[in-house]
Amino acid sequence: MSVVGIIAEYNPFHSGHEFLMNQARYLAGDKDPIVIVMSGNYVQRGEMAIMDKWSRAKAALESGADLVFELPFSTAVQPADLFSLGSIDQLVKVGVTDLVFGVEDATQNFAYLGSKIAEIPQSHMDFNDYSQTYSTQYNQMVAREVGHEVNEPNAILALAYAVANHNLGTPLALHPVNRIGAGHDDLLQNNGVVQSASAIRNIILYNKIDSELEQWMPKKEVQMLDAQSEYPNWNILFPFLKYRLESTSVEELRQIYQMSEGLEYKMKQEIHLAHDFTEFLRRIKSKRYTYARLRRLCLYTLLNVSQDDMIESFNHESLLLLGYSKLGRNYLKQIRKDTSANIISKVDQNNAKHGSLGLQVRVDRLFEQIMQKDQNFGRRPLEV
Repeated sequence: MSVVGIIAEYNPFHSGHEFLMNQARYLAGDKDPIVIVMSGNYVQRGEMAIMDKWSRAKAALESGADLVFELPFSTAVQPADLFSLGSIDQLVKVGVTDLVFGVEDATQNFAYLGSKIAEIPQSHMDFNDYSQTYSTQYNQMVAREVGHEVNEPNAILALAYAVANHNLGTPLALHPVNRIGAGHDDLLQNNGVVQSASAIRNIILYNKIDSELEQWMPKKEVQMLDAQSEYPNWNILFPFLKYRLESTSVEELRQIYQMSEGLEYKMKQEIHLAHDFTEFLRRIKSKRYTYARLRRLCLYTLLNVSQDDMIESFNHESLLLLGYSKLGRNYLKQIRKDTSANIISKVDQNNAKHGSLGLQVRVDRLFEQIMQKDQNFGRRPLEV
């Protein structure tokens, strides 16, 4: 039996994701399930998702997924290496055997590259050049040690999957698929069948939603977007961040996860001068940190996520089931007794007290305030 897994954000779900889903279905056949682990209401680069996790899970299920689980916040909002390690670990726990992912060049042997990178001594990864970001130094190290440059966004993430897969010791079969259409962060291409998620988000945020989106997204998903009262983004969140930074002491800010090297002082200093989030990021940016790293830090700060919160989440992880098909439900029944994953089908006062689910419920409170829609309590898995 093949159980095919996909690691996703679906922010939002579009035709490129549908293409990858079709490739996964070709691999799985009619009788084997496709399992998705999907970021919840916050995504890897330190932003709120533009649609809530239930709407995005529904779009995935209607396009062929059989099980959709929410990736814990403590894994979902992380740099590529930790994001990949946590995601693949969760897929392994629910019995996934094969991983399908999109890349710019599917002819590369990612399993081989991942094993070679995993064997590089840790001493070669102690980067002390403060004039360059960690990710830049990491990519230079890979090129030097392995003799292979990797610069494309999806290929970098795919390498992280491959390294994590090797290190977990229960390797999944890796199936890279060539991306079609626009690149990861490309702007709108008027003649493109597949647009980047970034381009689609820009249309949603800065233009009126209309039938144009149906060229690149499922019609039902466009209708769900059209019905939304708000589209979460950092312009909405900036006043909340400003209040947090101005009302919180330096000592308290120092406890925030990933707050390091005096960034708490820099953030408190610059928040008074910045008129919007983009300007604030520019003011705190240095050669040492990428914008993604700083956005994640701003998100941890906004949500008051501490180092202890993250440790607690990692030590007591749960997978929230967002939805299933008939095939997915039958598969879930088969593995319930054997899986090492703590699968939660309904959030209640007991299971939401601690661990990853407790943190998810807490950070989702802000998302609920903005969207005016409950995200956890009273919700049950979708059946499609």
